[in-house]
Amino acid sequence: MKQELDEHVLATARRSLHAIGELVIAGPQHRSHGTIRLRPSAGGFVGVASGVAVEDGDVVWDGARLTIDGRSCREIAAALGVEAGAPTGLYHDGCGVDVDETLALDPAAAAVLVDWLADGNAALSAFASVDAVLWPEHFDLGIALDEVNYGVSLGDAFHATPYAYVGPWRERQGPFWNAPFGAFRPARDLPGINAISAFFVEGREQGR
Repeated sequence: MKQELDEHVLATARRSLHAIGELVIAGPQHRSHGTIRLRPSAGGFVGVASGVAVEDGDVVWDGARLTIDGRSCREIAAALGVEAGAPTGLYHDGCGVDVDETLALDPAAAAVLVDWLADGNAALSAFASVDAVLWPEHFDLGIALDEVNYGVSLGDAFHATPYAYVGPWRERQGPFWNAPFGAFRPARDLPGINAISAFFVEGREQGR
């Protein structure tokens, strides 16, 4: 993570990006194309089937763009010609944002989160030849390999700021495993793509 920001500012930005990913992109995409998958893209992320993207704090589609900050998911979705809302019948958690809530997206905080997502994606690509998915439920980017999940989170109830994780499907014992789901390292302790990838490699070795 290239810049340290107040945790509240980061959390607010993350919540807004999560809302757009889940309620404006993944939900409508699932209703039209049957998939909730998102992936990182330049300046943000994009729906794998819809092509609707977040780029530098804007929602971008078909040559048009609309700023997220100060707007609601319903307003943005209406501009796209879709109905805002989460995918139905797939999961119970999510962003917790009402479609009429006004979103706030600090540009510096959004840049920090997007940079972490891009670095995490590059680290996962260096670690394994598996396409990573940005899942709209928990808004984390990950892969599964040999019954172990590897990925990066933008922050959540477990840890407020961005982090990388290794989550074995079966419980492991030892000092490496420092989280209920396996192991994690805060972004501040992983300065760059190589460090993130090295953490994944260590997790693979520790899990054998």
